[in-house]
Amino acid sequence: MPVIARFYGIVIRMYFLQSEHNPPHIHAIYGDDTAAFEIDTGELLDGPKRAKTMVEEWVELNKGELLTMWETQVFKKLSPLE
Repeated sequence: MPVIARFYGIVIRMYFLQSEHNPPHIHAIYGDDTAAFEIDTGELLDGPKRAKTMVEEWVELNKGELLTMWETQVFKKLSPLE
């Protein structure tokens, strides 16, 4: 699972496997916790709420590029949340 961004101890990843399921989402890893966030809405799909606000903000800022990556499966690094 490629790393798309890192900020404030949070690692953002997206699966690039044909077997990946919808809705389009990213995975946020923070310490020992992993959460999934829907790209279209930024909504927490699964996992603990740690760092939820920061990840939601980052998803909103990068929504277009994330959806393009989901559709094309062409990986690129994105800027961290500042």
